[in-house]
Amino acid sequence: MTSSPPGQWPEKIIGKTRLILELGDLTKSHAQAVVNAANPSLLGGAGVDGAIHREGGPAILKECRALVARIGRLQPGRAVITTGGRLPAENVIHTVGPIWRGGDKREADILTSAYRESLTLADDMALQSIAFPSISTGAYGYPLVPAAELALQTVKQYLEGETGLSSVTFVLFSREVFDVYQGVLGKL
Repeated sequence: MTSSPPGQWPEKIIGKTRLILELGDLTKSHAQAVVNAANPSLLGGAGVDGAIHREGGPAILKECRALVARIGRLQPGRAVITTGGRLPAENVIHTVGPIWRGGDKREADILTSAYRESLTLADDMALQSIAFPSISTGAYGYPLVPAAELALQTVKQYLEGETGLSSVTFVLFSREVFDVYQGVLGKL
């Protein structure tokens, strides 16, 4: 199940997968999994992380606590999956992006890993659709244009390989962020 009918939002077909941009609320996405730009504690926070925990309800927090008890804090660039709780999405893939520290602390490698691990986890779970926010561009301070370029290029490279995903959607919360991603998508 995808979040939007063909043609409603900007999209590009890569291999057999639709790469779609939407302006909206990630917590309303009907993708099989939404990606949470989480903090390492997995206990909720600000921005999309807080919204997912708030809208998804206590089942998400319960599974996150169990994961942290088993694996410890989630390291930047890694991803784990939980229920979607009360969200329309069946699953939440939690990933931790990098905090921007000027660009010389492996931020690009960590952000690439956050997207790639989320996509791989979706494929491992045989999901057909996934929806991302713009990871690390809010409170973590990653500059928007390079983050959008890295996000879309990483997803494009992933989709050029073997995948069962039929759609990958970026659900972007503001017109500014959407416009930047749309400009980058046009150059892919």
